[in-house]
Amino acid sequence: MKIVGLISDTHIPTRAIKIPSRIFKFFQKVDYIIHAGDLVKWRVIDELERLAPVCAVYGNMDGMDIREGLPKINELRIYDWRIGVIHDSGVRFGFDTILKIADEHNYNILIHGHTHRSNIRWEKRRLFINPGSPTNPIPPFITKPTIAILKLTREKIQPEIIPLEK
Repeated sequence: MKIVGLISDTHIPTRAIKIPSRIFKFFQKVDYIIHAGDLVKWRVIDELERLAPVCAVYGNMDGMDIREGLPKINELRIYDWRIGVIHDSGVRFGFDTILKIADEHNYNILIHGHTHRSNIRWEKRRLFINPGSPTNPIPPFITKPTIAILKLTREKIQPEIIPLEK
């Protein structure tokens, strides 16, 4: 089994001074980490890479230094699963755009961010997952800080949203 930590919309240091320490507890034994954009500062990747290799994309709030260093769409293959990651999948305007992205790239799993709301959705035998934001849930009075975990075997995909209780 391989375990992948999923995180997005950290907005360090604009929405939080640092990555919440609870995340390091949950990501302590992961094999990979996927960050779905809006890091704001490179140090987010540096800190996460102390735990596991990081696959990341830039988000709309990331500056030119990050945009020049990270792609808009990235991917990772674990076993025979094709995992894509994008920041803004267009899901706010309906599900057609995200389905098209997954179809074009033949992804089994597509991780996305941008909305700051965690979500797991299965569609056409594909997993679409947004880990939410660990630092800036929107709206904060309804949505809680979250990350996600993917457990993968050769036969099975098991997603889980993890609330970060304060």
